[in-house]
This record gives sequence, structure tokens and C-alpha cells, in this order.
Amino acid sequence: MSGVLLAGGAAAALFASALSTQGVSSAPDAPPEKIQVSVRTVNGSGCPKGTAAVAVAGDNTAFTVTYSDYLAQVGGGADPTDIRKNCQLNLDVHIPQGFTYAIAEVDYRGYASLQRGARGTEKASYYFQGSADTASRTHDFSGPYQDNWQTTDSTDYSALVWAPCGQDRNLNINSELRVNAGSSPAGSSSFMAMDSTDGGVNTIYHLAWKECPSSSR
Repeated sequence: MSGVLLAGGAAAALFASALSTQGVSSAPDAPPEKIQVSVRTVNGSGCPKGTAAVAVAGDNTAFTVTYSDYLAQVGGGADPTDIRKNCQLNLDVHIPQGFTYAIAEVDYRGYASLQRGARGTEKASYYFQGSADTASRTHDFSGPYQDNWQTTDSTDYSALVWAPCGQDRNLNINSELRVNAGSSPAGSSSFMAMDSTDGGVNTIYHLAWKECPSSSR
């Protein structure tokens, strides 16, 4: 299995972060200058070296992170440590001067094969470098289940938290997949992957933009 795309631009504070939005004026359109997103560090059993890559959408509304080896499984000869896989991405995000951004919505997608009685979990959290606040969302799945899956984490516009104007802050994205055999038949196998059987499923990070006050440019 291969291929999960996270489409979003300079993903920043999604849920809770202590960054101030004071003095930011509304500017709904994305900046015309290309944003730059690169992987500074990548760690975790779900994203071994060389299995995660970032690309920015041409219209600055999203960036994509492609995973090619992100799968948690239980039973069928799987190692005990395979029941949980995680990935922590530290992204270096540079945006055009005069703008700030926030993550408005995230769509995670993948494929799962869960036997009756088995359970699967997808969890994600987001925070800026230097922020003490971390918020997460968790989504659970129950067997029998054998199909593509999708979860959506969304934030009301009024509750969005914006990146600080005039500063580049690294963005941390932590994700996790977990599978529990539960009461599934002995010897059976269940798994949950952050990709799809055909490699064509995308995970999308949707961005919101605002213009910074002139004093912050």
C-alpha cells in the first residue's frame, strides 16, 4: 500500500494554541507568492526514513504529505509492536510577508480491514514550535470493517488560531494509528493504514488566510 496525501498549505495552529490573533485584518484570498514547506525532521514507526514527503498545492490552499509505509496491524504473525504506528513531522513553513494562516479543516483517509470484534483508532494533534498547548482529535472504528475510511477534524472560523505575524514557526503534526484485536477470532488479522489499496487516497489540510497589520510586515 502506498500514498496518503495531506493537502493543506502552511498548516499552523489547528485547535488550541496560545498565539494571539490581535490586530489581524480579514483577507480571505491566499497570497499569490508561493509558500514553502519542507520536512525538517521526521520520526516514528509509521514513517521510516524516506517514506514521507511534502508538496505544496499550486494555489497555496494546501500542502500534501505522502506516506508510503504507514500501517498498524494485529494478528496473522504481526509483531506485538505493530499494533501502534505513529509519525511526528516537524515542518519548516515559510509564508509570504504580510500574511498569516491557520488550519481550518483536515481530512484524513486510508484503508482498514477489521475483523468482527476488532477496533481501530486514528488520532492526530497539531502545535507550533514553542507553544505549550497541544490539542488532539481521536476517531474510532469497529469491526467488521473492510473499506476505505475517512475522518474530518474541523474548526469554526471564529475559533481558528493563527500563526504569529512576521515570524516563521515550525509546525509539528503528530498522527497515530492503533489496532486492537478485541474479541476478534483467534488467529485472525486486522489492520489500519494511512493510505489506500490503490494509492489514490488523499489526506487534505485546508488552510485559512488573513492579512497581517502593516506594522508586522
